[in-house]
Amino acid sequence: MLYLNGQKNIIYWMRYLKFSFCVYFLLTSFLNAQNQDITLEEIWSGTFSTEHMDVLHSMANGQQYSVLNFDRSTRSTAIDIYDYETLKKVKTLVSSRDLNALNYFSDYTFSKDEQKVILATNETSVYRHSVLGNYFVYHVENQSLELISKELIQEPTFSPDGNKVAYGFNNNLYVKDLQSGATTQITFDGEKNSIINGITDWVYEEEFSFVRAFEWNADSNKIAFIRFDETNVPEFSMDVYGTGLYQTQHVFKYPKAGEANSVVSLHIYDLEANSTNAIKVGKDYNDFYIPRIEWTNNPDVLSAHYLNRHQNALDLWLINAKTNIADLVLAEKDEAYVDVTDNLTFLKDNSFIWTSEKDGYNHIYHYDKTGKLINQVTKGNWEVTEYYGYDEKTKRIFYQSVENGSINRDVYSIKLNGRDKKRLTKSEGTNGASFSADFSYFINSFSSATTPPEYTLNSAASGNLIKSIKDNDRLSQQLSNYKTSKKEFSTIHINGNDLNMWMIKPANFDASKQYPLLMYQYSGPGSQQVANRWHSYNDYWYQHLAQQGYIVACIDGRGTGFKGADFKKVTYMNLVKYETEDQIAAARKLGELPYVDKDRIGIWGWSFGGHMSTNCLLKGSDVFKMAIAVAPVTSWRFYDTIYTERYMRTPQENPNGYDDNSPFNYPEKLKGDYLLVHGSGDDNVHLQHTMRMVEALIQADKQFDWAVYPDKNHGIYGGNTRLHLYKKMTNFIHEKLGDRREKAEEASMEDIKIKG
Repeated sequence: MLYLNGQKNIIYWMRYLKFSFCVYFLLTSFLNAQNQDITLEEIWSGTFSTEHMDVLHSMANGQQYSVLNFDRSTRSTAIDIYDYETLKKVKTLVSSRDLNALNYFSDYTFSKDEQKVILATNETSVYRHSVLGNYFVYHVENQSLELISKELIQEPTFSPDGNKVAYGFNNNLYVKDLQSGATTQITFDGEKNSIINGITDWVYEEEFSFVRAFEWNADSNKIAFIRFDETNVPEFSMDVYGTGLYQTQHVFKYPKAGEANSVVSLHIYDLEANSTNAIKVGKDYNDFYIPRIEWTNNPDVLSAHYLNRHQNALDLWLINAKTNIADLVLAEKDEAYVDVTDNLTFLKDNSFIWTSEKDGYNHIYHYDKTGKLINQVTKGNWEVTEYYGYDEKTKRIFYQSVENGSINRDVYSIKLNGRDKKRLTKSEGTNGASFSADFSYFINSFSSATTPPEYTLNSAASGNLIKSIKDNDRLSQQLSNYKTSKKEFSTIHINGNDLNMWMIKPANFDASKQYPLLMYQYSGPGSQQVANRWHSYNDYWYQHLAQQGYIVACIDGRGTGFKGADFKKVTYMNLVKYETEDQIAAARKLGELPYVDKDRIGIWGWSFGGHMSTNCLLKGSDVFKMAIAVAPVTSWRFYDTIYTERYMRTPQENPNGYDDNSPFNYPEKLKGDYLLVHGSGDDNVHLQHTMRMVEALIQADKQFDWAVYPDKNHGIYGGNTRLHLYKKMTNFIHEKLGDRREKAEEASMEDIKIKG
């Protein structure tokens, strides 16, 4: 907007000042300002970072919210309280400037009555979601600070009455009484790489996306927890090179497809009796998971999800802690797999809300306390993508969905009976809500491909805008100085499906010319890369490449999400097969466009996407000239049980599904240029994947490029690492897809110099 107005003003003055030297100078400066190139150094130094609302929490009164703020001038953090109606800061609840015991805190958690706060500091990552840290309890009333433990602990959690904190340490569970100061150890058999109590093992953390495997009941007198017996799970080890004279080894339990999982069991600890009971349900499970536990509103009734190893049968049990009687209230089955969610919500009458794909799309259902279906709340050929909660007062459910197109997200409300649905957000793009505790307001986070994140206060009843809270206008103005291209959304008809696609063309695009094409994809089950939302770091890289004369495109093929269960689950038992076919067919079709040079098409991806780019180069050698694979899977036999078997079953049951699409089984197909990148400290997709691919290519006498980043995990970051990686990838793209005429001219000039 500033760009257009600026141009009009300049043209106006040019007309009336007859191209004076002064105006000429201003115009030149202006146009130069609009033509800055995005550099890799700027991307990875945070030049284009966006502002967010960090650790947003709605206060119990429903009229205020808190956020974590960082003061750059004092290098301190604070919890600030704001009023919803006025958006003005009411007070600073606590600031690290006023605390002698800690210089900063990186996270916070309120007790239910909000009179105590757990402050986190010195947090260090264990795996993707888990951290170890020092944690303090801040007492709001007297402004005192209390260290929970001198040790580095995990997942400290208030009891509902706020008088106790439970936490994990060295694979055991502990409870600290905040009134007496006494700490009680409640499990004793925890041992590294053997027994874990109340904290998930590696594969649960990675694939079921939770770390804290213990829950307080409403009366604060019982703790339910999952125990993991890892004894028979095979170990995986990685060398950690560090800076010492000798490397060390990181050894951990990692169950690969078809191998033994942790044996899980459910337990309830009674604080008053100081005793623990093992829970048995009325069904004999041979090999199973417990991916979720949650207490109902009844402090004596626990809910637990039990999932078979194939993950196509999910049972919901209600367990009475007093009688040890377990009732099966819901059993969901699918020919492929059932997704595990966090959407289970118990209402005051202990009826419950559940989400399911059983009608072919993910929707909301209401069941009574015995598991009898009351009604399907949402219906249609679209997906519910987020469940926000239920307002008992208005009997309305709040949720997010893709009803307005699978690349968009909107916030809706609907009556529990499925009537009176309202679209609460107005702007087309990606909307997400954080509701006040009483569901009077919601803070909407909105972004699109053209609008950076902005936060507004909205009415939960109507969705109407009340006030703007925060925007990224500074970033928008900053980007107006750069030469950028529009991300164009469309669909492409491939293999009987209209696939979502975006494309970025050079800013000076000329349809009479031909350009090299770089395709990006991830393609994993249920994922989405073609979405109407603000840029990721990769988007800025794509803009950089577009400035260098490349077209960049992304297609979400079969297997990706938010277009129905059939579209997503068609890849069941044959991961990467159909996904690869779609990318090859899309590349072939895009190569027919008059402005795409069909002889210069490349593809790249990370993780699942790295598997895909590798397969596309080998199986689509007539289409793709080059590929980059970062941290790729090269055989599903090497990946973990929960993820892989959900989509493939076990290797023993489905050997062809595992081997027919593992690229190191057909390295002789490599014809194009290939760059393979991995981190040696990748605990997720192990370096083993790349090493097996490398060995296969060597034995097939195939030349390729590769790089290993020492001690870097699956994200390959830290220090200068990301910049180095993207420079390497950019240089490879220039070398392999760059303009052949320019190369020929450069070679010719070099030849002339030599002869001269």
